[in-house]
Amino acid sequence: MSATTFVPPPFVEPGQEEGARSPTGFSREPIPPWRAGRPATRTLEIVGAWMLGILWVSPLLYAVWTAFHPAGYAVNFDLFAPLTLHNLVLAWQAAPFPRYFFNTTILVTFILVAQFVLCTPAAFAFARMEFRGRDTVFAIVLLQLMIMPEVLLVGNYRTLAQLGLVDTIVAIALPYLGSAFGIFLLRQTFRTVPQELDDAARLEGCSVLGRMLRVYVPLAKPTYIAYGLVSVSYHWNNFLWPLVITNSVSTRPLTVGLSVFASTDQGIDWSIITAATLMTSAPLLVAFLLFQRQFVQSFMRAGIR
Repeated sequence: MSATTFVPPPFVEPGQEEGARSPTGFSREPIPPWRAGRPATRTLEIVGAWMLGILWVSPLLYAVWTAFHPAGYAVNFDLFAPLTLHNLVLAWQAAPFPRYFFNTTILVTFILVAQFVLCTPAAFAFARMEFRGRDTVFAIVLLQLMIMPEVLLVGNYRTLAQLGLVDTIVAIALPYLGSAFGIFLLRQTFRTVPQELDDAARLEGCSVLGRMLRVYVPLAKPTYIAYGLVSVSYHWNNFLWPLVITNSVSTRPLTVGLSVFASTDQGIDWSIITAATLMTSAPLLVAFLLFQRQFVQSFMRAGIR
């Protein structure tokens, strides 16, 4: 009987050989090359995200620091600097900010309600009604998205001057009541509603208006929330057109009032100006923090499909 020589198998790294088995007995697939340096890449991504986040939020942090500290600490970042509300009080008393807040609230509310009322039937018509030239009219509506508002400043001003609406809140809102973006977003959402629901409502005897209000509008609630937040934030911060069309304190919104307040040469220091800026933007910051989750989820559900 001849003796046989035992030859050990070559050493193979665990998981590198196809069909290799783990200690549990299950075969493991080879480790892809792109996963070899994944921990280091993930660390770099996290560090980069934190750096970008700090860079983005640094102006806001500086505004908060300057608004709640005395003027002598505007560029002196002492952790033991005293806190104060004196800058906010002086800013509130130095200009008619209550009137500016009232004008802005009335403005954004009027624009939002008018946009909902006008965009909803237009979007429903483009989504579910059949009429000659529907696609052509919709394409013309979308052309509004390609025109910068600054191009229409002179024409809009002349039209409103002929109507006698200069220096009114209606004049600020009028060019934005028909929103092509709102019509487009609602139309895309209405097109995702199952046709069976529309047919069932029609069999129940609902009119066109009834189907729109009872079937389509409730299902588009996330889209209305998302569009409402975008509309309010845009018109709350809008500056150029209100600056052109308003002349008095009784009609100025916050952005124009803050610009006039910051451009005065009465010795107002940087701390008070920063406090006024933070005071005017505080409602939007609070709204974003409160509705951030709903805002993101609304766009994820509504989407542009």
